[in-house]
Amino acid sequence: MINSKEARNAQEVLASIPSVDTKLVQQMLKDELRDLNKKIIVLDDDPTGVQTVHGISVYTDWSLESIEMGFKEDNTMFFLLTNSRGFTAAETEQAHIEIAENIVKVANKVNKDFIVISRGDSTLRGHYPLETEVLKNTVEQNSNVQYDGEVILPFFKEGGRFTIDNIHYVQYDEQLIPAGETEFAKDRTFGYKKSHLGEWVEEKTEGKYTAENTTYISLTSLRELNVEGITNQLLQVKNFDKVVVNAVDYVDVEIFVIALVKAMKAGKQFMFRSAAALTKVIGGVSDKSLLTREELIKEETNHGGLILVGSHVKKTTEQLEVLKTNESIEFIEFDCHLVLEANKFQQEIDRVIETTESLIKEGKTVTVYTRRERLDLGEGKKEEELKLSVQISDAVTSIVQRLSIRPNFIIAKGGITSSDIGTRGLEVKRATVAGQIKPGIPVWLTGEESKFPGIAYVIFPGNVGAVTTLKETVDMLNR
Repeated sequence: MINSKEARNAQEVLASIPSVDTKLVQQMLKDELRDLNKKIIVLDDDPTGVQTVHGISVYTDWSLESIEMGFKEDNTMFFLLTNSRGFTAAETEQAHIEIAENIVKVANKVNKDFIVISRGDSTLRGHYPLETEVLKNTVEQNSNVQYDGEVILPFFKEGGRFTIDNIHYVQYDEQLIPAGETEFAKDRTFGYKKSHLGEWVEEKTEGKYTAENTTYISLTSLRELNVEGITNQLLQVKNFDKVVVNAVDYVDVEIFVIALVKAMKAGKQFMFRSAAALTKVIGGVSDKSLLTREELIKEETNHGGLILVGSHVKKTTEQLEVLKTNESIEFIEFDCHLVLEANKFQQEIDRVIETTESLIKEGKTVTVYTRRERLDLGEGKKEEELKLSVQISDAVTSIVQRLSIRPNFIIAKGGITSSDIGTRGLEVKRATVAGQIKPGIPVWLTGEESKFPGIAYVIFPGNVGAVTTLKETVDMLNR
């Protein structure tokens, strides 16, 4: 529990917000989306952004070939996995220039308009504003598109992230804690202080965009179904100023998207920095019940499963401790701090891989977890720490790369970990999102080109779920 003077009781706050006719809203949304006729491209800074969708393709590179395949799909939307949360600022900039240039080239070739959504973390971490500024500038330089504004929408119900009175909250048990007071705001690479999203924008852009010039879409106007008023607000946005959307439920996003599409049809162009809720709504993705074991494990083996835990957020460590109560699972701690001593680090990697392979072959499910203390090089060493974390992630990825037998399933815990394992460990070029095994926890079914075609690959975000959720997921797959 976090002690905060600004904390609010979640139940009381959410109960105080007026209800709205959800069926009416959903019909209005369906009508508005019907003739939008733009391809939606979601750039995902780690693989967890597909945590609200199903039946959608994820491409793990941004080549012209992959982007063209995405444009030519029947689906309205596709994802490009950038994994940029694990990049340096320079690498992020270069990647986003390439992505934007390739999107424009393909859009011109197939003669199709597009929307770009930069899907970032619902707890506000990531390369912001760098990513969306580079996308904006590159698209504008290479096309006739001129962006009027940027929509900021970090609401993510499944993870307990709500925006109320322009303040972004993270739910801890029964409390809503302002995001700026959480462990996420203290992130060594992507930290921040402000919880009010207009002030957060001002902080992150170093005053280039101000809280005063930000447009705020209030819960009051959303719940009053004031679509015309919200549309008019959007029509006034210019100079790439920001639009902050308050939301506590999907219906708020749905009402906003109705107004947004009206504004876009009137000629307005927006860039988006959002969590995963917006993609589901604007992509017109239907609800789907949680996945069953039968849907996920099509090819039974006599082998155990593999769980890889890389994330160091507090929730992951708590979930790992609960998982350890399952006595049928073998646990291997990987001493990642040996990264500072090359020979010892290689010996440690070899030890972990050989032990893991042997146990899985015997039919035992194995959890490999990185040492829980963060590697701290001291002040002013953010880039060096990021580079070492990449080496550690490479080592964890090599466990999958060097496996000679197919596990029954694979679970990766943490965004950077799951991205590297998916792209380099499993060699996935295109995956299909099967759906969610638990709320906010997506599953890829890997493509034919991958190391283990059709394997259920569970992408478990570091900061999602209750303390028991990891164990419940493993228990379901492991029976």
